[in-house]
Amino acid sequence: MSREESFLKDIAEGYAIQGDAIVLGAAMLDGEPVADALVQIPLKMFNRHGLIAGATGTGKTKTLQILSEHLSSQGIPVLQMDIKGDLSGIAKPGEASDFIKDRHEKIGLPYESQGAPVELMTISDQDGVRLRATISEFGPVLLSRILDLNDTQAGVMAVVFKYCDDNHFPLLDLKDLKKTLQYITNEGKKEIEKEYGRISAASTGAILRKLIELEQQGAELFFGERSFEIEDLMRIDEQGKGYVNIIRLTDIQDRPKLFSTFMLSLLAEMYNTMPEQGDTDRPELVVFIDEAHLIFDEASKALLDQIESIVKLIRSKGVGLYFCTQLPTDVPDAVLSQLGLKIQHALRAFTAKDRKAIKLTAENYPVSNYYDTATALTSLGTGEALVTGLNEKGRPTPLAATMLRAPMSRMDVLTAGEISEIIAGSGLRKKYNEVIDRESAYEILDSKIEQAESKEAREQAAKEQEKAAKSASGRSSGRMNPWIKLFTSATFIRGVFGVLNKLTRNTSSYRGK
Repeated sequence: MSREESFLKDIAEGYAIQGDAIVLGAAMLDGEPVADALVQIPLKMFNRHGLIAGATGTGKTKTLQILSEHLSSQGIPVLQMDIKGDLSGIAKPGEASDFIKDRHEKIGLPYESQGAPVELMTISDQDGVRLRATISEFGPVLLSRILDLNDTQAGVMAVVFKYCDDNHFPLLDLKDLKKTLQYITNEGKKEIEKEYGRISAASTGAILRKLIELEQQGAELFFGERSFEIEDLMRIDEQGKGYVNIIRLTDIQDRPKLFSTFMLSLLAEMYNTMPEQGDTDRPELVVFIDEAHLIFDEASKALLDQIESIVKLIRSKGVGLYFCTQLPTDVPDAVLSQLGLKIQHALRAFTAKDRKAIKLTAENYPVSNYYDTATALTSLGTGEALVTGLNEKGRPTPLAATMLRAPMSRMDVLTAGEISEIIAGSGLRKKYNEVIDRESAYEILDSKIEQAESKEAREQAAKEQEKAAKSASGRSSGRMNPWIKLFTSATFIRGVFGVLNKLTRNTSSYRGK
C-alpha cells in the first residue's frame, strides 16, 4: 500500500460517521488536498466543546463562520461573541468567485451560497437587541468571584443579599447594590448588627470601590431589567434554520471586566435554566467566544475555578463552548483539557518566544505518521488548519492538516444600512429594548432613610419644644409676687413691729391712768 493510500485509509476510518455531521474540508498530504479524504465532525460531539486557534490573518474567523452557518442550516441555534465586528456577513449569501470554485473542486465538495437568520444583540451603546441581567440573578457567590472579593468581603456580600431577600428589596441594578451597601454602613448599621452581626465599614468601602470600577467599564447598561431569557437564544426560523445570535462587542475590547462578567452570567444562567440533556444526537446551542483571552487574562483564581466548573458541567445541558484565540496557551490547562475539537491554524515563528510557543502548541495534538506537527504549524496557508476531534464513540480522530471549505455566506461585513435593516426587523427588539425601572432596593431604602430622617427631625423638634417650655416655666416660677415681696420685706416687717410696739406702749399708759 502506497503512502497516499495508507493516508486515505486512516483518514476515512478515523472520520467515518454514521449520523449527521459537518464537513470541514479535505485532509492534505504533502501540502495538497487528497480527494475523498473528507474531515467531518459528528453533530452529537459538538457539545464536547472546542478550540479555534491561530495567528492573526490565518482564517480563524472564517472557520468560526463555517461552523456557525452549517450548525444553523441543520437547525441548531448559535451564539457568537463578535469582538472585532467581522461576523455579521453570515446574514447574507456569499459569492461563488473563481477562487472559491477552484478551492471546492480540490476539496471535492460543491459550493453552495446561502445566508443564515441573524439576530444582532448588544450589552453596550451599540444598536441591537439589548441583553441585561439583574444583580439578584448573579447571586452573592458569582458576583463576589467576578469582583475578586476576599472571604470577609464575600461574607458582607452574602449578608447584603440575605438582608434584601428577608425584607423583599429587589436587587436589580448597580445603584440598588450600592445604596444597600451605604445603608448597612450608615443609617441601617444598628438594624444590621442586631440581625446579622457587625459589618466593617472598611469591607463595604472596598466592595463599593470594586463596583465603581465595574461601573466605569459600562456595566450600568448591562445590569437591570428586562432580564434576557435564554429561550430566546434557541429560536428556529420558518425554514427550520437555527438563529445565529451575534452579540456586538466591538466597543468593549478595552473593558475585559465587563466582557468576563457578561460571559459568566450568561453561561451560569444557561446552566441554571436549561434542562439536563445527557448524550443526545445534536446540541441544543453552540456558543463561540472570539478573543477568548479577554476572559482569562485578568481572571482571579476563584474566577478561573468558576469558568472551569461551568465548562465541565454545561455539556450535560446540550451546550457546546468554542474558544477562539491566537494560542492554545491563552486558555488555562484545566479548560483546555475539556475541549474535544481542536482546529489549529498557522502560527508564526518570528522570535525565540514564538518558537517555544509553537513547540508547546504541538504537544497538544496527537502524534501523526504523516506530519511533523511543529513544522506543519508554521507551513499552513490561510484557510488551512490542523484538525483533530472526537468520533461518534468519543475517541480522538487522527490529526489532519485540512484545506477548509469556504463559507457559504458573505465573507465581508454587512453595511450600516443592512445592519439597521436586520435590527429594525428583529422580533426581540420591542421585548428587550424598553427601559424598565420599577421600585427596587434603591427606592425602598431611599424612602426608608427619608422616613427615618423625618421621624428624627420631628422627635428633635419635640425635644426642643419641651426644653423651651421647661425653661419658660422655670423663669416664670422664679419671679416673686410683688405683694408677697412687699409683705415679706425687712422694712415692712420692721414697720409693722414698730407700729405694734407703739400701740402696746399707748395701751399700757392708758391703763395706768
